[in-house]
Amino acid sequence: MKFHLYSFSLIFFIAYFFPIRLQGQKIQKKEMFPSWNKKECAVVLTYDDAINVDLDNVFPILDSLKIRATFYLIGSSPVVHNRMEEWRKLAKEGNELGNHSLFHPCDGLLPGRSFINQDNDLSRYTVNRAVNEIKMNNTLLKALDGKETRTFAYPCGDLKIGNNNFYDSLKNDFAGARGVKEGFESLDKIDLNDIHCFFINGQSSDYMIDLVNKALQDHTLLVFLFHGVGGGHNLNVGLKDHSRLLHYLKENENRIWIAPLVEVAEFIKKHKS
Repeated sequence: MKFHLYSFSLIFFIAYFFPIRLQGQKIQKKEMFPSWNKKECAVVLTYDDAINVDLDNVFPILDSLKIRATFYLIGSSPVVHNRMEEWRKLAKEGNELGNHSLFHPCDGLLPGRSFINQDNDLSRYTVNRAVNEIKMNNTLLKALDGKETRTFAYPCGDLKIGNNNFYDSLKNDFAGARGVKEGFESLDKIDLNDIHCFFINGQSSDYMIDLVNKALQDHTLLVFLFHGVGGGHNLNVGLKDHSRLLHYLKENENRIWIAPLVEVAEFIKKHKS
């Protein structure tokens, strides 16, 4: 009799408490990482320098897959001047026109900067000049897309003029700024004044897809930095490799939040507040 009572008590205990434990485990698993807009990670595609391939090679495939990205425009680029209506169309489809400065000045005092001429040498700028040119580019971009909020990308990744970080005077003008430091970043640790990325120049689609899988595994932000796609720039990624990456993102969009950087930056700012 005692044995039967013990068995009944054990069965009752398992039946009553085991589902609750399972439910608790599921809840715990869901809350192990902060949600990226209800997805496991965030991926941002950024394209620098306002070049023809942005409109000829990149926008068509993004549009066909319904993927949106960020394009960092140099205001003085002839491609901006000559193809304004196409940039407007790109923006109307939900892509961000980001600010990459008016003339793309870089610090000519740093190693490997022989390509910089005196007119566009950031080391010869004053902070006021740099800030004013970036603000002027914002005015141009607003004339193209009508938007007040966007992100900035440091030309050549240069943050300072001498010892002064010129972006300190621009923090209220942008949702965030993308640098060139490499790395994945968790939602709680991102510095919106210097968002990390992965610089792509000749890497394979396998390499880029591995980065996506790493972001999924660790629940982080992954920002790609592209220049040429299928040509158009001395920094380049192959058309097929780029296409395979985009198709992989599309196939996994139920797990990956794919959005322009301005939307991700605003999401991060809201999360931090």
